[in-house]
Amino acid sequence: MADTEPFLRITEIFHSIQGESTWAGLPCTFVRVTGCPLRCVWCDTAYAFQGGTRMTLAEIEQEVERVGTPLVEVTGGEPLAHPNVIPLTRSLADKGFTVLIETSGAFDISALDPRVHRIMDLKCPGSGESDRNLWSNLDHLGPTDEVKFVVADREDYLWARETILERGLDHSVREGRLAALLVSPVWNDLDHEELAGWILEDRLPVRFQLQLHKLIYGADRIGV
Repeated sequence: MADTEPFLRITEIFHSIQGESTWAGLPCTFVRVTGCPLRCVWCDTAYAFQGGTRMTLAEIEQEVERVGTPLVEVTGGEPLAHPNVIPLTRSLADKGFTVLIETSGAFDISALDPRVHRIMDLKCPGSGESDRNLWSNLDHLGPTDEVKFVVADREDYLWARETILERGLDHSVREGRLAALLVSPVWNDLDHEELAGWILEDRLPVRFQLQLHKLIYGADRIGV
């Protein structure tokens, strides 16, 4: 492997059931990029903060092609903390894959190819990282993109609700300018029925979601 070839550090590439977003339930190839500058208090992928294997973009693409699933998600860590994720996602789209990227929303999404479906996590205060939200990213979201809120408690939910209303995200969904608003409870930290009740009461166009992969494989299993 030539030192001049573009590369990323990769924690894992695996084939599993997509557990979140409007794509939940579909077979998907996951490319988990190593490294994240954020430290959300409820993070469930801290094992991807460091280490990983150096792989050229060509090697990553070859492994994705070997798995052969049409749907691919690039995740982390925080993938957009690494500039070479941009050409990787573009190249995967060129090869005909449906490409998702899961990002914290703390990094500029504007350079992503418009064919890439952006699933952007706006950090609620309970994460400890809400001051990292890059609000200008909302201007670059389109009709195939989704915004996710991970909610730890009532205060997080109220923050998400106010963000949706003040930023007009409810109108964006209703008018087709945004694919979905996703609301997820922090795993084992918030009663599901209570969160569902708040959503029903407010009648916002949001999608309640659970982490399907954890329901299938368990919360602590890696590589699924």
